[in-house]
Amino acid sequence: MQTQKSGFVALVGRPNTGKSTLLNALVGQKVAIVSPRPQTTRNRITAILNTGDTQIVFLDTPGLHRPRTELGDYMVRTAKESAGQVDIVALVVEPSAKPHPAEVELLESLRPRGAKVMLIINKIDLVKKQSLLAVISAYSEVFPFEAVVPVSALTKDGIPELVKAFADRMEPGPKYFPDDMLTTEPERQLVAELVREKLLYKLSDEVPHGTAVEVETFRERAGGGLIDISVSIYCERKSHKGIIIGKGGAMLREIASLARADIESLLGCRVFLQCWVKVREDWRNNRASLRSFGYE
Repeated sequence: MQTQKSGFVALVGRPNTGKSTLLNALVGQKVAIVSPRPQTTRNRITAILNTGDTQIVFLDTPGLHRPRTELGDYMVRTAKESAGQVDIVALVVEPSAKPHPAEVELLESLRPRGAKVMLIINKIDLVKKQSLLAVISAYSEVFPFEAVVPVSALTKDGIPELVKAFADRMEPGPKYFPDDMLTTEPERQLVAELVREKLLYKLSDEVPHGTAVEVETFRERAGGGLIDISVSIYCERKSHKGIIIGKGGAMLREIASLARADIESLLGCRVFLQCWVKVREDWRNNRASLRSFGYE
């Protein structure tokens, strides 16, 4: 009989290194929203992978950046705290031979406690394989990594090897979650994130970064088969409200339609989605607002 193994892995790194795309590739389903914009991930997201006799619990974290708001402070603090609470820290980087100061700072903070740190070089589909040697050399001069694994979260190249590398380093331990559990995120939170993902895709410039989404109602109709969902989209300026709604409500309808399709796929049933846009000025610097939106 094989010994059950388990452990926690934190995916950390700079914004836009592809941590959320990597998380989705590792567990084989979409549990984290993705977009081309930096700072898409605001909260720590937990996802569970069972492989053979091993359960790996992944923590996707916000990108390491220089915060300019209370929300930014919360995001960076969440990433650093997560790195200090796991069995393995997976530093996800782009294939650049110049380690960023934020990455070096994080690695130095982990050095005293002897943390197991793996270097994950993502987006290898964008570079020639020979150029990876320079990346590996540059980062290896900064920190003695447990392993270095090149991957492409987008094409899934290297994902099986990465899963094995994590599993091989897990210690004997219990299953923390049931086999059929994919994430600890509640459905309401997943719905809110899917709406925010569409805001990130459809809106330009600073507008999407100043938005937050709160699910007001989540109710199954009698007889089943249809769920009524009402969400409030908060922005920081009246001018932004007009941009989100669009001419004749066209932009808001498109955002709602795209979100509804993903929500129906997530919940496995039809959804009636209503979206309202409200203004809450400078909410990213208001601690009460941050708490009400789940950033605490």
